[in-house]
Amino acid sequence: MIRSDAGQQGSRGRRGTQDAKGAAGAALAGAGKIASQKATQLGGWVRRQSPARIGAAVAAVVVLGLLIWWLASLGGGTKQPAAGVSPAPASTSSAPASRGPLPLEGVGPLDFLLGDCFKDFDPEAPTSTVVDCTTGHSAQLVAIEHYADGDSYPGRDPLKQKALDACKAAPLTEKQSDYVLSYKLAYPSSTSWDNGDRRVDCYVTADTGNVIMESLIP
Repeated sequence: MIRSDAGQQGSRGRRGTQDAKGAAGAALAGAGKIASQKATQLGGWVRRQSPARIGAAVAAVVVLGLLIWWLASLGGGTKQPAAGVSPAPASTSSAPASRGPLPLEGVGPLDFLLGDCFKDFDPEAPTSTVVDCTTGHSAQLVAIEHYADGDSYPGRDPLKQKALDACKAAPLTEKQSDYVLSYKLAYPSSTSWDNGDRRVDCYVTADTGNVIMESLIP
């Protein structure tokens, strides 16, 4: 038996933005102060020099600039890939190429895979432990849906409904009747949506701990 739960919103928020902006502003202010001091010192030096010495200094700067440009032109060409070899595509996921043997701790919600089973599952935790579904677990990810990259943030209620619809459409085995289960929903916050999060997830969870001993999806 599965009860329809109101669901939980996953921990997918953005942190530290204000601190980062404050640090950047302080660095820019310090750089401006130093530049102002250097400009004042340079102006004093220029006023103390004769026209001949100033002309010689300008000529030296021009020569140095031409030398740097010449050296850069010798080695700054863009290298082209060899014929028949395509550049490697940019990585689009933070998930490791190989997840390694189970159990696997510290897996983030955006790296969960369909069918994953979780020990001591907490839908609001930043990471979870993925285990073999034949060992005791309290939850399983049974459905994933995605919005398109270009979609606007739809709001909390439509996200929640999309996740619930995914739960109801997920095929489950007859073994589901051996447990008292609930649906848990996870969907983006407005800030994680702005960071590219477009997935909604549906989990079935046991109310009594790590009692599920098999996969509940075909």
